[in-house]
Amino acid sequence: MKEHPRTPVPATFVERQGYLMGKFTYDQEVRVDIDDRLLLHLQIVIGNKLRRGESFYFSWRLDPSLGHGRRSVWIHPYAALTFTFGESRTTQMSRAWIEALATTANSQRGLYAVPEPAPDAVGDGEIRELMDA
Repeated sequence: MKEHPRTPVPATFVERQGYLMGKFTYDQEVRVDIDDRLLLHLQIVIGNKLRRGESFYFSWRLDPSLGHGRRSVWIHPYAALTFTFGESRTTQMSRAWIEALATTANSQRGLYAVPEPAPDAVGDGEIRELMDA
């Protein structure tokens, strides 16, 4: 299995050669393929916001085969969300990426994918605590 390099997030979440793909499902109706590494980071950000009882938009661009628009869903504490990963192992997490995604989630525009920042000086291994909480 190939490790995900630190590269910009593509305009869409469609499958890319050599990347393990997971699936985000919202209320059993909306399904989108997202690479596992990004999906894990989104799961942490979404989980943290929902744990605090916060609602927000989550948006992404549609695959060009479906049109050139974007889709947004309203994430709220009562929404049925499923995160399904293509890989059984948990990938290494990036504190900087979680913080960057959280910044978008806290904006008026809501959560959307941003490129993964370079590794930060703080140990990213400490992030595992966020998943275990």
